Amino acid sequence: MADLEVLVSTTSAEVPLPAYSHPGDAGADLTTRVAVTLAPGERTTVPTGVRIALPAGYAAFVHPRSGLAARHGITVVNAPGTVDAGYRGEVKVTLLNTDAVETVTFNAGDRIAQLVIQRVERAAFVHVEDLPGSHRGEGGFGSTGVTG
Repeated sequence: MADLEVLVSTTSAEVPLPAYSHPGDAGADLTTRVAVTLAPGERTTVPTGVRIALPAGYAAFVHPRSGLAARHGITVVNAPGTVDAGYRGEVKVTLLNTDAVETVTFNAGDRIAQLVIQRVERAAFVHVEDLPGSHRGEGGFGSTGVTG
């Protein structure tokens, strides 16, 4: 049973709607609507043929598929890609082949990414001269890792 209704249109009748592979999955599969080949180190933006209308207060996030990442080194360059509630254009996915040797080919209809729908908050950004303290303070990249 779905918790949220999302309106979807496609660029053609052959384009499948996003679909969950298993009960309880967080991400719905997105497919490519065109054949694409990625040489080692190559990236390209792939059309899915899917357009969505999200309700206000929600966003969709495009994530890599773990199997493609593990088996072929395929990832989403701007992971997660953000689809805002007001966007009505075609969802496209920028794929990157991180494998140093193997070329990867996708046929139209192959699963290339997954779409996760989430409720999002809209923040009011308030300027202050100083931020309140915290346990972490200004520690940034690598500040919680092992030293030496």
